[in-house]
Amino acid sequence: MSAPAPMSPLSVEDYLLGEQQSSVRHEYVAGQVFAMAGAGEAHNRISGNLFFHLRAATRGTPCAVFISDMKVRVEAHDAFYYPDVLVGCDPSDDEPLYKRAPCLIAEVISPSTEVIDRREKLLAYRALESLRYYLLVSQDRRLAELYRRDPDGSWRYEAIEDGELSFDCGGLAIDFTLAEVYEDVMLGLDRQRE
Repeated sequence: MSAPAPMSPLSVEDYLLGEQQSSVRHEYVAGQVFAMAGAGEAHNRISGNLFFHLRAATRGTPCAVFISDMKVRVEAHDAFYYPDVLVGCDPSDDEPLYKRAPCLIAEVISPSTEVIDRREKLLAYRALESLRYYLLVSQDRRLAELYRRDPDGSWRYEAIEDGELSFDCGGLAIDFTLAEVYEDVMLGLDRQRE
């Protein structure tokens, strides 16, 4: 019995071209592509709420906010990911298909992506020199987990179950509450009570 032929790695150029033509989004890691799963109502509402509040805070500034269809390029890990929401404030980060210098990346955790978001993406995103905040938001309960880069380059972790979320991107102070992130979202316990 012969062994299966090894898969040839896909080039970055072929990946980017394929993504423009595909109806399914794929993440890219070291020449391999992985199809993205669809998202449910809670995931969409949380992502939309994050985008809404971040966009409101960045209007009229050099900062830009993107939701779900903008890739992040992590060259140190030879990867392209699709974060749920990202904020970038570097005017030289002007690639139309992906961003290299986000200040904030937010991922809404789902059962199918949680391990990747907490391990692979956490390690990869921390390699981005521009990144100051990596936010993980649960879709099952009211909880945001924030990884914040200190000025000395070290990372701090904070679990937030209530109160305010605060970010400083490109000198712009951004503040909104966790309640606003979960506005109109039916969490697991709320669904069981109905």
